[in-house]
Amino acid sequence: MIEEIRSQTNGCPYHESVQITAPARRPENRPIYQDSNGEWHITDFDVARAVLRGGGIKQAGFQAEVMERGNLTRYPILFLEGADHVAMRKNTAKFFTPKSVKSYDVMIENFVDQMLNEFQASGRADLSDLSMKLATLVAGKIVGLTNSDLDGMIARLNWFFEADTFKPGEKVSLKMINKILRSQVATFRFYFRDVLPAVRARRAEPQDDLITHLLEQEYSSFEILVECLTFGAAGMVTTREFISVAALHFLRNPELRADYLAADHAERHEILHELLRLEPVVGELNRRSTEPLEVDVDGDIVHIPEGSLINLYLYEANANADIFGDPTEVVCPHRELPKTVHSPGMSFGDGPHRCPGAYIAIEETDIFLTRFLRLENLRVDQDPKITRNEVANGYEFREFMVAVD
Repeated sequence: MIEEIRSQTNGCPYHESVQITAPARRPENRPIYQDSNGEWHITDFDVARAVLRGGGIKQAGFQAEVMERGNLTRYPILFLEGADHVAMRKNTAKFFTPKSVKSYDVMIENFVDQMLNEFQASGRADLSDLSMKLATLVAGKIVGLTNSDLDGMIARLNWFFEADTFKPGEKVSLKMINKILRSQVATFRFYFRDVLPAVRARRAEPQDDLITHLLEQEYSSFEILVECLTFGAAGMVTTREFISVAALHFLRNPELRADYLAADHAERHEILHELLRLEPVVGELNRRSTEPLEVDVDGDIVHIPEGSLINLYLYEANANADIFGDPTEVVCPHRELPKTVHSPGMSFGDGPHRCPGAYIAIEETDIFLTRFLRLENLRVDQDPKITRNEVANGYEFREFMVAVD
């Protein structure tokens, strides 16, 4: 069906579905350049991918600098590099394979059905709350955070992720002290109420989840806490936002919604991939060079010194017309892409640190939306408030009220 529509409309059937979100900052319209502060900025898809795949870099976002100044003996997977990172990815890959993800489908379907029954009974709900419940349930199952109240854990995680961040070198002030205290209180609440009960349960009875694996590797409870927060940010917060932005696209475009619901599983995933290309939840990746880098830009070699901060802009990379074809600012599923390019573009990252949970994020989104969008008399009751998250350099949907009559 999608292919028939595509052939009739020159490959781009949804011109009304344009980009809803916007990046936190716009770089200059150049593939790569260095600013007056010595930072490097990359907007070109091929150049960004080469940097992410080439080695000689380390994580420089998501509070990496704060993490480096901590007292951890083992960094969480987000901050590992080299052989340690490869080994960790290999040992945890089993939790994210399509086969493993499929084993969660019935659980997800039952939970979604329960949520939507409650939504229909009340007639009105905040979609950002519904999506957070689902994302927390699924990520919690994979990680092993299943020994505490779901609603309580969501409240504690929201308090943690919505706490103001602080930067190394920030001038000491009452505001900074308040940030630190709020972050620490949120962390300890999550640790004692959610992580510690799960750790104790798995020491008594191991399960097939990440916490059990970390215990087998003799991780301390504090190291498990940091890993849980890392996977929480990656698996809960980002999926929550994508469900919201995808739902808004479908609710604003009845044709797109109808075609999505009529498509098969693979075609639905392609539509979701295209929405994610257009609306990357994480709009910017940051890396720091650990050695001098040589980057090929259309045959010219650009030299990036060791220790340089490198900013990679995913909105711009995902809009490279040479890769994705024109027009790039609208929804066009089934684009003709080079074989080495993923249909979501760089929205899941690239290289060794490409998001391991890419499949589960799309699968749980698909399960929710195929049920949610089939509800009769479904409508947007209040447009969401869209803000930016400084840590993820991404968007946040809040107070997204939906209703059924």
